[in-house]
Amino acid sequence: MKAAVFILVALTSVGFATMSYFLPGESELIADSGALHTVTRGELVVSLTELGTLESSNNTEIKCRVRGDSTITFVIESGTEVEAGDLLVKLETLAIEEEISERTKFYHLAESQVARSAADVERSRLAISEYEEGRFVSQLAALQKNLAVAESRLLNARNRLKHSKMLSRSEYASDLELEEKEFTLSQAELTVKLTKTEIDVLQNFTKKEELVRLRGELKSAEATHKANVEQALADKNRLDRAKEELGYCTILAKRSGLVIYPTGEEWKNAPEIEEGATVRKDQILLLMPDLTQMQIKVGVHESVVKRVTIGMKANVTLNRKLLPAEVTYVASVAKPASWWTGNVVKYDALVSFPPENGMRPGMSAEVEIVIAQYDDEVVVPAAACIETESGFACWVQQQTGRERRSLEIEDGNNMFLLVRSGITAGEQVILDPLANVPDAQIEVAQTIRND
Repeated sequence: MKAAVFILVALTSVGFATMSYFLPGESELIADSGALHTVTRGELVVSLTELGTLESSNNTEIKCRVRGDSTITFVIESGTEVEAGDLLVKLETLAIEEEISERTKFYHLAESQVARSAADVERSRLAISEYEEGRFVSQLAALQKNLAVAESRLLNARNRLKHSKMLSRSEYASDLELEEKEFTLSQAELTVKLTKTEIDVLQNFTKKEELVRLRGELKSAEATHKANVEQALADKNRLDRAKEELGYCTILAKRSGLVIYPTGEEWKNAPEIEEGATVRKDQILLLMPDLTQMQIKVGVHESVVKRVTIGMKANVTLNRKLLPAEVTYVASVAKPASWWTGNVVKYDALVSFPPENGMRPGMSAEVEIVIAQYDDEVVVPAAACIETESGFACWVQQQTGRERRSLEIEDGNNMFLLVRSGITAGEQVILDPLANVPDAQIEVAQTIRND
């Protein structure tokens, strides 16, 4: 607790924050002697004062919806009041227009491929029906006709051979004629057998082989057609997306209101949104704040952030007007410290207050957050105390001389400390003990050596 109070007192000297105070009857506390102060009881207010920036808690974000990097060719001036339909931003369209031309060509080529492959699929389907119901039936009928002729010739050859054998026994036919008839019968039998074999091959092998080939060609044609359809769909989607992004290059206001630029990084001197600047997809180009829901963002130093909680009362000074406010948010993670912030670690806090006429985002305001308030407590000027290894101490002026007192400090600001024990109201303390009390100089020097 003592170390925390010392930090609060030291904040003013290092420039991190300003702890203000209220103490009634301050002028009455000045002692007769310039180096003495009479201790009293009174009210003590511990507060944190910071400068903050006015912003809206409800911003309509206008983002870039074009893929990749785009160049701003026109942007409305920040702080302009616009009406619905007013032009806000224009982005370079040359690259997208060229893409649309290319995508249109690819889409038409893909459509021609789809038409061609669709015809191939239909032709492959017809080829199967044509073979099963046409060519195969015709080939089978031809072979069956040949078989009938061959069987007829076989029967005729058998009858002739039989007749020749009868004539041969009567010696009306020679042996040569008999041999010719036997040869003719043999040929007829072979022809019948061959024709039957051809019919069997056609039905059991040729037909199956041809159907496998035709069905394979059909599947290949269907796969090619499907790929062409997918390609055409992809080209159409790319074309539609390019046309859609061409529309995104012109951004119009969807409602009336104030338009402002988004806040850039603290270390950047130039705004990120300006004519000629390069922006990327989903980057915030403009903000349209709701002026009825305003808040102030302040940075709270790490030494006191644990004492700042949601719901604390605050006072906002804006345009020389004092407005009541309340802490609505305290960040749990600090902003990264860097060279442009002096390596000071601060936590963001938001303070909300009722809207006022004339408020604009970006305005500076002074925020006082009331951390603690005490009534009727013993308070001692911070200028009358020193901090040593053993804690806080002061020197009280007695009739017999100066007396060192160890103090139990509970809280304080940059001017006064709240004392729980060690001194009572009515006693007189010596101001600036380092200048007026040699013992104080010795203690502080010893503390510095030990550190």
